[in-house]
Amino acid sequence: MKLDKRAFGLAAGILAGMGIFLMTNLLLITGSEGNLVSNLRRIYFGYSLSFLGSLLGLVWGFVDGFIVGWIFAFLYNLFVCSKS
Repeated sequence: MKLDKRAFGLAAGILAGMGIFLMTNLLLITGSEGNLVSNLRRIYFGYSLSFLGSLLGLVWGFVDGFIVGWIFAFLYNLFVCSKS
């Protein structure tokens, strides 16, 4: 069975982007700043612990998730379909 690379990338991108968005807003509500924020500041340009930062994290997370999901589906198809 082959995976659709675009669909898998979209699903992974949506999950990653929403995860960062929700975690950032949860940290805003609770008023705490963990290691997540400091690590994401180093990785994502413009990210901060704010609502605007959560929107930027959503975009960056989607892009990262899409790329990783697409590569995963590509490699899966490459290795599984080459066996049969």
